[in-house]
Amino acid sequence: MTAAYAFTDYRSQGQTIPTVLIDIATPPTGGLNLFNLYVALSRSSGRSTIRLLRNFDDNIFQASHSPELLAEDDRLEELNEKTLVWWKEMGRDSRQT
Repeated sequence: MTAAYAFTDYRSQGQTIPTVLIDIATPPTGGLNLFNLYVALSRSSGRSTIRLLRNFDDNIFQASHSPELLAEDDRLEELNEKTLVWWKEMGRDSRQT
């Protein structure tokens, strides 16, 4: 018997885990999206330390992001651009261009 623990992709954000065992099968309720997959698969320190618990639907990697997520990403990019312009106008941008 080996001691182990489990947690959600939300809880694992920002952590690097030496070895991960991931279940990316479609859950009985809700679903998986590309964000869930990215977070789960990127927590490992490398491809050689990822183990998949069971078979999964390959098509999940072909899915596109939700329109709401894409719209939010566009909104944040626009805010970033406006902030950079404002920062330069205030004379506070010390980055090299």
